[in-house]
Amino acid sequence: MLRPEKRLWTLEVDLLINPGRPSSPVTGERSDLDVARSAALGLWSCSKSRKNKIALLRTGAVPQLGKLLQCDSDTVLIPVVGTLQECASEKSYQELIQSEGMVEHLVKRLKKQNEELQRHCASAIFKCAESDATRTLVRKYEGLDPLVSLLSKTSNKDLLCAVTGAVWKCSKNALNATRFKELKAIEQLVALLSNQPEEVLVNVVGGLGECAAHDPDSRASIRKAGGLVPLVQLLTGTNHSLLINTTKVVGACALDADSMIVIDKQDGVRLLWSLLKSVNTEVQACAAWAICPCIENAKDAGELVRSFVGGLELIVGLLKSDDLEVLAAVCAAIAKIAKDEENLGVLTDHGVVPLLAKLAITDSDHLRIHLCDAIARCCMWRNNRIAFGQASAVAPLVSYLQSSDSLVHRSTACALHQLSKDPGNCITMHEAGVVQVCIGWHIV
Repeated sequence: MLRPEKRLWTLEVDLLINPGRPSSPVTGERSDLDVARSAALGLWSCSKSRKNKIALLRTGAVPQLGKLLQCDSDTVLIPVVGTLQECASEKSYQELIQSEGMVEHLVKRLKKQNEELQRHCASAIFKCAESDATRTLVRKYEGLDPLVSLLSKTSNKDLLCAVTGAVWKCSKNALNATRFKELKAIEQLVALLSNQPEEVLVNVVGGLGECAAHDPDSRASIRKAGGLVPLVQLLTGTNHSLLINTTKVVGACALDADSMIVIDKQDGVRLLWSLLKSVNTEVQACAAWAICPCIENAKDAGELVRSFVGGLELIVGLLKSDDLEVLAAVCAAIAKIAKDEENLGVLTDHGVVPLLAKLAITDSDHLRIHLCDAIARCCMWRNNRIAFGQASAVAPLVSYLQSSDSLVHRSTACALHQLSKDPGNCITMHEAGVVQVCIGWHIV
């Protein structure tokens, strides 16, 4: 005997499939549409729990919901799209919405003059655009233009949250980001950096960050639109999701020399440094990544770093983190900081050499790249290259040359070059088989 909830799913799915006569399709007659609407409303109500979403997936109702997307009745479309956007939080639904050709219809319904329907369509796109294939489809079916148009609906916060979320996720695609730039979406997003709830700000800043990461012109557009000051101010918040996105966009903008001047004047680098103390490891990592271009492009970066009381000790201490991304980001930052001789001396006094050496035994190519960059730079202070050898950091680096990643080869070669200036390290490298690897590369 079917359980009550199973009977409910079966009944509602049957009503979707056969809203009129048994085995008949939706005819468009009022009675059939009413039945379909009632069934969709029931599914929408039940689809708010993950357990029910999984149960609904097993019934095979999703393709039927997709067919109803072709209906012109807003009263039917709203619960249908509402159900889809609720379920789209699950990856299996995201894939099904894409494969069943529903993205085209979601984009089409964005253009209907019904804000509730637009909100649900934008929300579904927001969730499904985690996939680059979906982002491409949104552009293919000309969905970027209506999304940008809807950014002006500032009085409807629920709609604005969904639309900014869709813009954010779609902008992860470089071609989409270019189109957003052409549509002046950056200027509209910058205008939304004030007087908005945090759930909107997370999306707005996320979209700006993706556009800035893809295109130098977009970084300049953010600066010219007056976006840098409010962005730096957001670094003082406590919302982790917002901080993560804000550090990313500030870091991307720091690649632009003129933008870096503004970031520096607004005390942005100090605020980024303070985020290294966050209890959230993703915030720590994103802050460290953002610090790298700031140091690279700041005027008198060495003095700027020294002005942060306890700053160098803090960043060296993060080498004890258990988080791989934090370690990679901190190593990258140390490689930038160590370009200043005085700062390199301070890093050494805080014990950077043994901590970097301890990380040498790793199979993460991502960490290896930035660790070798840091080691190469730190070798340039007094007896540090000898200290690396004494800390058993040399032999593990030779094994990095077996990686298939050319970036690992480049950074490892730089580190080994610096380490080889000590005779003892040369012996260790030879014993670890570095000559054979070099011969294999046809270097020797």
